[in-house]
This record gives sequence, structure tokens and C-alpha cells, in this order.
Amino acid sequence: MSDPKADLVRYLNRARDALLWKLDGLSEYDVRRPMTPTGTNLLGLVKHVASVELGYFGETFGRPFPESLPWLDDGAEPNADMWAAPGESREYIVGLYRRAAEHSAVTIEALPLDAAGRVPWWPAEHAEVTLHRVLVHMVDETARHAGHADIIRELIDGSVGLTKDRANAAPGDAEERETYRARLEAAARAAEQ
Repeated sequence: MSDPKADLVRYLNRARDALLWKLDGLSEYDVRRPMTPTGTNLLGLVKHVASVELGYFGETFGRPFPESLPWLDDGAEPNADMWAAPGESREYIVGLYRRAAEHSAVTIEALPLDAAGRVPWWPAEHAEVTLHRVLVHMVDETARHAGHADIIRELIDGSVGLTKDRANAAPGDAEERETYRARLEAAARAAEQ
């Protein structure tokens, strides 16, 4: 029989790995460059997810992270957690993400799934949570942003895949993918007529 906490941790770790893998082999510029009209970028996604995870598995359960995160302070620039400032290196942000995962692991290991916590930034009527709810929330949050990273990475250099060893995408070379894309474009245009 499966262990629900172990299942959730496995899914969380898989989403974490997918998010970090999207940085592999890219230049400093490419991991930072905004690829959407709203500025979404790979390193910013990692910084954001690290920050969110530290709040949910730290502050929510009375285990604040010992490092200062100035981009979360009152008066910080809006969206400062969504991009890497010039003085914040890739190594720093990836290291922060790994430290966040370690901090979270201690919380997850120490508490049962029904352990009560309080999310201070949620409305009072929803702020009382359990570790189970927070784990589900962070699996969802991390996987959602890993999906954003999938698209951003494809826009940067055409790389696709669920993991380094598993493409999880239509087979074929660039020419076959372009033919496939052209078919989809034609179908979309035909639907408008």
C-alpha cells in the first residue's frame, strides 16, 4: 500500500527537478531574459517557487527560514520575486531553491499530514490548513511553474521534454515538428471560416 505523504513528496520532487532542469545548458542571459509580455523568465520562476515554498513549509508551520529574502519585505518592488536582480547569480538562486527544499523536507518529515498550520497571507476564513493541503498546494504550484518553464525553454532554444531522458513530446526532428505545427495552424484557420 502506498504512503500518501511519500507520494506527494515524490510528485513535488519530480516537479522541482523538472523546473531546475530547464536551466541546464543556457547562458546567464537566456535564464534571465523575459520571454512573455508579462516578463516570465526561467530564473525568476525558480526564485518565485523557492520563495513560495519557504513561506508555505516555513512560516505556515512556525518554522521561518533563517535567511533574509529582501524581495518579500514590505515595500519591496512588486514582482521582485519573479526575476533575478543583477546581483543575484544563478548559483545563488538555484542554491536558495535547494535550501528551500531542504528546509521544507524537515517540516514535512517532522509533521503528520493532519498537522495544523496557518497561512498568514490568506484570508482569515481560509488560513487554517493542514500539511496535507499545503503539500497538495505546493505540488500544484511547482508543477504549474514547471509547465511555464517548459514553454519558456522551448521558446528560447526549442528544447522540449518532461525530463532530460524523457521527451514526452511528439517524435520527430525539427522539420517534422514544423510540418506538424503547420497542420495545426491550418486547422485553426479553417475553424475560423
